[in-house]
Amino acid sequence: MKCPFCGSLDDKVIDSRTIRDGKVIRRRRECLSCGKRFTTYEYIEQSPLLVIKRDGSREEFQREKLIRGIRIACRKRPVSAEKIEQLVDKIESEILAMGVSEISSLKIGELVMQNLRKLDEVAYVRFASVYREFKDIEEFQQLLEELEKIRKWEALKDAQLPLTGEKQ
Repeated sequence: MKCPFCGSLDDKVIDSRTIRDGKVIRRRRECLSCGKRFTTYEYIEQSPLLVIKRDGSREEFQREKLIRGIRIACRKRPVSAEKIEQLVDKIESEILAMGVSEISSLKIGELVMQNLRKLDEVAYVRFASVYREFKDIEEFQQLLEELEKIRKWEALKDAQLPLTGEKQ
C-alpha cells in the first residue's frame, strides 16, 4: 500500500480487525520508510448499484454522498459520526437486500427519512425540507403536522397493554 505521507510502497500491517458486522476490514499500517502510521479499509466489491436521479439520468451509488447529506441535516445536533455511519450502513443494507441493480433517488430519500426520523427529529425535518423541495411555509407546516401525528400514534402504541400471550 502506498504511504500517504512519503509515497513509499513498503509498509507493514500492525493491526487488522473487522468492522460493520464483518463487511469491512480495517488495517492499521506503518510505513517502513518514514515510520508514520495510516489506516486502510477493505470492502467487498459488489456489482455497481445505479441511482436514477429525478431528471432520469443515472449515476453510480455513492455512499459518501449519502453520508454528506445526512451530516448536513445533523449539523449542530447531538448525533455522533458513529450514529451517522450506522444509519448509512442500515440504509445501504436495506437497499442491497432489495436485490435491485437500479434504485430511484426518491426511494433512497424515503429510506433516509424513515430512518432519520427515529434518530433525530430536527435532522429529519431539515432533510425533508430539502428532499421534498418545499415551496412555501404551508408545506413545511404539513410536514410538522405529519410528524406530530406519528409521535402521538407511537406514544399511544407504546402505552397499550399487550394481548394475552403476546410478548412485550
